[in-house]
Formats: sequence, structure tokens, C-alpha cells
Amino acid sequence: MPIWNRLRQATQDMQAQLLSKKNELQSGAFRDASMAMCALVAAADGSIDASERQKVSGLITSNDALSNFPPETLRNAFEGYCAKLTADYQLGKVELVQVVGKTKKKPAEARAVVQIGIIIGGADGHFDEQEKAVVRECCHAVGIAPSEFEL
Repeated sequence: MPIWNRLRQATQDMQAQLLSKKNELQSGAFRDASMAMCALVAAADGSIDASERQKVSGLITSNDALSNFPPETLRNAFEGYCAKLTADYQLGKVELVQVVGKTKKKPAEARAVVQIGIIIGGADGHFDEQEKAVVRECCHAVGIAPSEFEL
């Protein structure tokens, strides 16, 4: 099976898993960690251009697994995290990984945040090494072995 088909299938499977747990994913920590993960993946190469920001913002607000939260709240959180990464990438990255790490005590939330990172990373059909590295780092922050997600 070509890599693109495997990535697309994995993304669809993760989205289905997220939807099945939607009622468990209502905390502020999950919301914040998800948006931090989205910003980290969008900026995985060290910068976020306007078109990438727009695309990820659209994916966030249209994702059914995140529909427990008002779209404007999600968009504002994402933009705020993007601003931190733009102002000082290294410091912002440390801060955002810590935000993701706050879900460590709730394994369902932690897994969901990682899955969202993979979904966002693979949305363009190519989950590149820089995006994988950021998601791996977040896996470590929440105490999940990256190998569980083939990272």
C-alpha cells in the first residue's frame, strides 16, 4: 500500500477514535493541549507562514472531535500559541510542550492530543520528519511511547 494511502487510512482511523471519545474530551487542559500541539506541528520547521496558519485554523474549527469547544475559542488559543512560537521559537516550544504535558494524568486526553498532532501533520498528505519529531517530543511529555503511534 503506498505511503499516502497508509497515512490517509491511519488519519481516518485516528479521527474515528477521537470521535468515539469525544464525550471524554471536554476539559480545558485538553483544549489547550490540543491547540498547543496544532501550533507546534504547524511550526515544526521553525516558522509558520500565513497560509499554513490559515489551513491549520480551518482544520481545527472543522474537526468534529473538537466540536465540544466554540470554534472562536479554539482559533484564539491556536493563534496565541502561534504568536508565542513566532516571538521566540525555542522558548515558545518549551512552553507549549509543557502545556501538552498537562494531559499526562489523563491518558485518554494525552492520546487524543497526540492523535490530533498526527492528523494535523498528515493533513497535507506528508507527515514530515520535523512534524514527527515534535509529536515524538510531546509523546515523551505525556508519558506515551512514540512507538505506539509508529513514530
